[in-house]
Amino acid sequence: MKSASIQKYRPFPPVSLPDRQWPDRALSRPPIWCSVDLRDGNQALPIPMSVEEKLEMFDLLVRVGFKQIEVGFPSASDTEFNFLRTLVAQGRIPKDVTVQVLVQARDHLIRRTFESLEGVPRAIVHLYNSTSPLQRRVTFGDASRESIERIAVDGAALVRELVPTVPDTRVDFQYSPESFSDTELDYALEVCEAVKAVWDPAPDRKIILNLPATVEWTTPNVHADQIEWFCRNISGRDNVIVSLHTHNDRGTGVAATELGLLAGADRVEGTLFGNGERTGNLDIVIVALNMNSHGIETGLDFSDLPSIRQVYERTTRMVVPERQPYAGELVFTAFSGSHQDAIKKGMDRRAAELAGLNGDSDALPWGVPYLTIDPRDIGRSYEAIIRINSQSGKGGVAYILDREHGYDLPKTMHPQVGARVYSLADELGRELGADEVREFFFREFVNVAAPLALLDYELDHHAGARGEVACKARIAHGGEERILSGLGNGPINAFVHALEEAGLKDFHVTDYRSHAVRGGSDSDSAAYIQIQPDAGGTPLWGCGVDPSIEMAGLRALVSAFNLAR
Repeated sequence: MKSASIQKYRPFPPVSLPDRQWPDRALSRPPIWCSVDLRDGNQALPIPMSVEEKLEMFDLLVRVGFKQIEVGFPSASDTEFNFLRTLVAQGRIPKDVTVQVLVQARDHLIRRTFESLEGVPRAIVHLYNSTSPLQRRVTFGDASRESIERIAVDGAALVRELVPTVPDTRVDFQYSPESFSDTELDYALEVCEAVKAVWDPAPDRKIILNLPATVEWTTPNVHADQIEWFCRNISGRDNVIVSLHTHNDRGTGVAATELGLLAGADRVEGTLFGNGERTGNLDIVIVALNMNSHGIETGLDFSDLPSIRQVYERTTRMVVPERQPYAGELVFTAFSGSHQDAIKKGMDRRAAELAGLNGDSDALPWGVPYLTIDPRDIGRSYEAIIRINSQSGKGGVAYILDREHGYDLPKTMHPQVGARVYSLADELGRELGADEVREFFFREFVNVAAPLALLDYELDHHAGARGEVACKARIAHGGEERILSGLGNGPINAFVHALEEAGLKDFHVTDYRSHAVRGGSDSDSAAYIQIQPDAGGTPLWGCGVDPSIEMAGLRALVSAFNLAR
């Protein structure tokens, strides 16, 4: 902002709570969860969900495990009313799921809401009215505190009076002092006490007092202070469920919720992926998976998060951002070379430790650098963890070739291959796909056939008095074909001697590895040979791939030879 503009803003007043307890607490159990996707989430969509889309979303929320679902504002429109009636008519509401209906504290709206509840097994009637000084002054034309409290009390009385009109429905009560986040604490408490007195809760008939951060005005610690102050000062606390409903105007809705739970709240309202007005509602997925990452069961099943995201994106026409925690396309992805190297080492170490535990992953605490949870636990795969661009390193390229294509490069080969792939990504100015990495690796390092090409070969494993191997090879070099012969203690050594006899050897072999190619053809083998040029310089690796392990080794030697030219 411009300096002059800043003068119009004022700091948010702190809460006087010198003996606050929440900073020393730790989360150990989940809250009661309530999804408001079908109301708060839906009202914020450029194109609201159709009835069919809302039905699909409702079914998804049930599958995830929500036991409380706000299904709409039945008195607001025929569409909202008819959706609830459709749920009832189609018998879609499970017996253990409570549907929540939102209603403003106005007589005709409350009566219409109760009309929508016929045949609903369990319902929460969620009554609200705005209480903040800003709303009292601007929205309600300088309304007094007394008149706003009277609206809440009269609404609560009518809600209680109408319960007998739906005798087959268990009706629970919820009240929200809307804009609690900037309502004077003593006044918010006063209004809630007045509503509570009308509803007269009991241990088996608790009421919900929902304290919305309708607008996020300040830092999460102040929100926690507000919640703790309220929890400590509301009378009959054992008969009250204190509920949170945070928004994300300052980008700290998740933190405000987590601190609010530490401060004593019992329940959380939010949406999948944080859909909602302005910057959105609380993202329940994040809070629940944050708890899972600390070993806390939540009752919500996000083990197949990609499919949940697909339903969400299809029904809402919204897109989950690529960097959205847990659900975003890139959140388990590393482009940085140092990150890739650490992840690869962590994965390899974990695989080795699991092998010693006979694969019992539950017996081994999670611990991989840069990954707070195991992506597979929410339906993500390892294949997309490491991605290659100009910032990538040698370990990332090796990871891609190993995990996605089955080529386990020797560690000392990583820098040579990584640098070349890095240069390609830098030249193209974009990310390289896993298949592109493989294609480039093959083009530059595998079965390289110029300037020396191995056209054919024969081996005799019983040549010589000491059981040596004789090699007869047909090669192309310098524009002509030649037949070379050599004797050695193995196929590669024999071929090296053949090159030496032909005056083509100006190196010595310093390393050799081979393995069957995982995930590819059952007949493929890969071999890697490192040579040190006699003239000095950096040792160079070549790779050979062939159904024959012997031919793969010879092709690897030829590749290294050619790469040294």
